[in-house]
Amino acid sequence: MWSLSHTPKDAELLLKKFGTRNQREAAGKYGMWPRCPGVVIRRPVEHDAGDEAVPEREAVVGRWGLISAMTKADGLDKAGKLSTFNARSETAPKSFTFGNAWRRAQHCIIPADAIFEPDWRSGAAVATRFTRADGAPLGIAGLWDRWRDAAGQLQESYTMLTINADQDPLFRDYHQAGKEKRMVVILPEGAYGDWLTAPADATRDFLVPFPADKVVATPER
Repeated sequence: MWSLSHTPKDAELLLKKFGTRNQREAAGKYGMWPRCPGVVIRRPVEHDAGDEAVPEREAVVGRWGLISAMTKADGLDKAGKLSTFNARSETAPKSFTFGNAWRRAQHCIIPADAIFEPDWRSGAAVATRFTRADGAPLGIAGLWDRWRDAAGQLQESYTMLTINADQDPLFRDYHQAGKEKRMVVILPEGAYGDWLTAPADATRDFLVPFPADKVVATPER
């Protein structure tokens, strides 16, 4: 399973790099732990309301580990225990958990300083930190959805999209031997706007590897 370092702690960085107006509302919510709150960037739910006050993008605090809007009240406990931090892009469209978000093109960007993955080439797992070579924060492609909790209140959640990395010059060296190599989708800055507004039938156009020479892998000793 992928893990993330804290998202950028400087609220101004969220505004500058990801174009959100309400970055202060997400202050203090930067822990990127499974099933815990984290920050994502998305197009507001009310984006097509015709209200000029609605921004193009917003920073939202949600649960890392997507719970589908289709989940019924008696299934919430089970859904909350599932490992839904990552979504395989090959199967997400037909998945109960991720299908609703995929069909509705509920795209989001997950900002992070770094991602971590174990290096098993020595025979033991060595935690490895992946960052952008230029020092910029990562913008990871994801899906978001909302579910109603036991009290009937809407709750936000999200997941990171992954793709096959068997042929990737960098990420093919990670994950355990004999297992499929996977990688998250790191978006280039120029694709942020298009990703957030892309229709469902264009989702796969963005699910491509980030250039390996623009990523630095640093073992955590």
